[in-house]
Amino acid sequence: MKILKLIPILIATIIFQTNGLQAQELTAKDIIAKADKKNRGETSKALMSLTIVRPKWERNIKMKSWSKGTDYFMIYITSPAKEKGQVFLKVGKEMWNYVPTISRMIKIPPSMMMQSWMGSDFTNDDLVKQSSIVVDYDHKLIGEEEVRDQMCYVIELTPHPEAAVVWGKIKSWITKDGFNVWKNEYYDEDGYLQSTENASKIKQMGDRKIPTKIEMVPTDEEGNKTIMEFIEIEYNIKIDDNFFSKQNMKRIR
Repeated sequence: MKILKLIPILIATIIFQTNGLQAQELTAKDIIAKADKKNRGETSKALMSLTIVRPKWERNIKMKSWSKGTDYFMIYITSPAKEKGQVFLKVGKEMWNYVPTISRMIKIPPSMMMQSWMGSDFTNDDLVKQSSIVVDYDHKLIGEEEVRDQMCYVIELTPHPEAAVVWGKIKSWITKDGFNVWKNEYYDEDGYLQSTENASKIKQMGDRKIPTKIEMVPTDEEGNKTIMEFIEIEYNIKIDDNFFSKQNMKRIR
């Protein structure tokens, strides 16, 4: 009888030790990959708001976005009226911008990935994720730290020598509870901090809880910041590959 009573305790001990071992076995790349997959889903459709804040003015842009895996991404601007109808498309490593007011399709070269997106503090690469934080970087777990009430893994990402990326280094804080990207620091090739990204307002969006507010603050521009807020997100919906085409950029609404 004593042995029978001990069996549940032994099973619980084994499960606890196994779970602990699995947690210890997570590599820095595993953590980044889990966070990246959670943010992307297999596919996604979102309604977003982008507020550009400057010392003397603010500007708001509303947009829709669609994504599929790491190769397909599209953004459609819904307001303000001046920019409404502009579309940005990423397919693989290529990116285009359709401007309806002049009926012009513009290919955005890799050299422009570092440039500001729509006058904001986000770069073109930040928005369409041309580079991959999983594939294009080496990852090193450098510690753990509490940031705004969330215990986080702290991971340093350095690009592969041959990778076509815009940053010299990224330092990323991933929450231990939920694997959310909670903070990023972006450094140039000389090791200088260019901008800091902070996430907040974790909410249920579709089948997962994610940060719904992201604030990007440039280092050397006091009073400047850009706030991105997710209003709605659907994950893992059916989207055909041919949705992400230059022809569809002119039709989408």
